[in-house]
Amino acid sequence: MILKSFAALCGLATACLATGAFAQNQADLIKPVDKELTFVFIPKVIHPWYDVVAEGSKFAAEEIAKEGIKINVIWDQPPQADVADQNQRIEANIGKKPDGLAVACLDQATNVQLLTEAKDAGLNVYTFNSFCDEKFPFVGQKNSYQDGYDLGEFLAKHLDGKGKVGILAGSLTATDHVERIQGFKKALEAHPDMQIVFEQPDNDVLEEAVTLTENALQAHPDIAGFFGSNASNPIGAARAIKNAGLTGKVAVVGMDDLPEAVDFVCDGTITALKAQRQWDIGYWAVRYMLAMNQNHTYPWDHNTGSRFITKTDCE
Repeated sequence: MILKSFAALCGLATACLATGAFAQNQADLIKPVDKELTFVFIPKVIHPWYDVVAEGSKFAAEEIAKEGIKINVIWDQPPQADVADQNQRIEANIGKKPDGLAVACLDQATNVQLLTEAKDAGLNVYTFNSFCDEKFPFVGQKNSYQDGYDLGEFLAKHLDGKGKVGILAGSLTATDHVERIQGFKKALEAHPDMQIVFEQPDNDVLEEAVTLTENALQAHPDIAGFFGSNASNPIGAARAIKNAGLTGKVAVVGMDDLPEAVDFVCDGTITALKAQRQWDIGYWAVRYMLAMNQNHTYPWDHNTGSRFITKTDCE
């Protein structure tokens, strides 16, 4: 490094600075961008939730274009939440050497290995949506456990601390889905009269969530509520419950604010949601990958948080 070698020649860096022989302008640390940049986003699956992330990323790219820097944002999306498919896409994009690679981790173990390879190959790697590992910067709601816990407490209070409930588990390898379920179960430990009688993965497929909920309603006609661990399954549960004429009789709590989910909150089919700031996730991911290219500092952990949505928000 220049600073270290210069200090060695002078003996002490402070002595050199004192004589005015060396002075560093920190603005010189910033690297100008003199080419078009390409940022690739690889989510867990094609999903309306990621469409909102994409809107944020597009807005950031358009904003940055006004600053004189063109960024091509590419979304390489697996049609299903398939670990092998996502990993193949990560590997392929490592070979293409984009200027930024943003990944929503679907399988922590294999994703970490590939993203480490990407980082070692000199790629600017960011993770988003589902936390992967402390090795990589992250933007999104990191405390998924707390979301699950909060929704468990909300459901328990709504049901007066008693009743049978079911869990739509999403993708079994997705860290955010897993942690939400852990938090939900922890909240129910304080309510011994509540019993989990159903728990199945829906693989982030809305139609599967509908079918699973229909099956649970048939198997447990006295079931009192459902917890959805992702953005799709609360909608699936609500569709099944509404079709069965059980709106207001079987409660649903779950994640995020897709339009259909919010409509179900407003008509009383869904009791409560915790919504993430996914537009912000896309916006800041682009901004931070640009910062990496320019040698700016950037946050290692930007927690975008979440908020409750209930029927009172519809008024």
